[in-house]
Amino acid sequence: MSANNQGAAILALADGTVFRGRSFGAHGEAVGEIVFNTAMTGYQEVLTDPSYRGQIVCMTYPEIGNVGINAEDAESSQIFVEGFAVKQYWPRPSNWRAQMALGEYLEQAGIAGIEGIDTRALVRHIRAHGAQEAIISSVDHDPESLIARAKASPGLVGRDLVCEVTCRQAYDWTLGGWELGRGYRAATPREVRDMPLVVALDYGIKRNILRRLVDSGFRVNVLPAHATASEVLALEPAGVFLSNGPADPAALPYAHETVAGLLGEVPIFGICLGHQILGLALGGRTYKLDFGHHGANHPVMDLRTRKVEITAQNHGFAVDPDSIGECARVSHLNLNDGTVEGLTGVGVPFFSVQYHPEASPGPHDAAYLFGRFRRLIEAFPRYGRDALQRVLAEEGEGG
Repeated sequence: MSANNQGAAILALADGTVFRGRSFGAHGEAVGEIVFNTAMTGYQEVLTDPSYRGQIVCMTYPEIGNVGINAEDAESSQIFVEGFAVKQYWPRPSNWRAQMALGEYLEQAGIAGIEGIDTRALVRHIRAHGAQEAIISSVDHDPESLIARAKASPGLVGRDLVCEVTCRQAYDWTLGGWELGRGYRAATPREVRDMPLVVALDYGIKRNILRRLVDSGFRVNVLPAHATASEVLALEPAGVFLSNGPADPAALPYAHETVAGLLGEVPIFGICLGHQILGLALGGRTYKLDFGHHGANHPVMDLRTRKVEITAQNHGFAVDPDSIGECARVSHLNLNDGTVEGLTGVGVPFFSVQYHPEASPGPHDAAYLFGRFRRLIEAFPRYGRDALQRVLAEEGEGG
């Protein structure tokens, strides 16, 4: 059968809820935690975000596939979602950048999808009963069998999925932002030579994060997630970036140890999983959210300025604010549920956010954070552990 029409498919949840639809993408099965993403655009970026390892993603926007797939918009080298669920799949893309249809893309990667289900009902169910294990199948049409197998799936709590998505060896990244007619701009050898070095710890890093770092004037060296603090510091970086990534931050003791060894030694900027790892390295705790935050329209308040940013997010865990010690304070809050969205160091040069300031496509309200990281790195040789407070004070003076 073709990628666009493979017959009947079933989505079964561990709690016994069943949705019947049509298969698209690869003929077969997908097992993982079912979550929903509220973005209207950007399904290719969603599919290739390593943070979705272990999850089946349902898009809330009803029609998916219109703009097709192209080689430039991938956030990594492969698809990382386990499965994909949509209301209506559109097999004939209409976009000047499209190079193939979404169904063909999924089929080539061996990723099962389901369309024709009531995604609004599915989302309402997840909101009411929480994210849970699920299975998509176009080969087994016995609901009871599928429900039992969904119940037997291990879930995300306690699982280290970072080891499945991190790079295997260190590499340099030199590409910056995209320009019409030119593609992604490459930093010249002279530019690279004059740039301060940032080491990015790869817990499942997205390419647009790396591009933003280059555009901010950094030379970027990416290290695997298991790199130690001594290995990082041996490179004499001007700063360290902690990336996004999948699953449970509490299942990564090696990452907590590395970050704890870097605190106070070098400026640090963390996002998403990197933010959570920072919280754990400080002695804090994390917990699983009922259904997580996934989408491009989440309101977050900066507690220092009282400004609200519309943010792109993708996470299923959060930092417990009552567990953070005196070396950090909560800097941002989610206005939907009051969860922690940012931490700022006190006497230690680091800051972090739970959301994605690099998001592409997505809102650009938080892009200023990469500039803050640059200013923190520039201030660190002069102000040391008080560098972040100096930078924040100067930002306040500037408006």
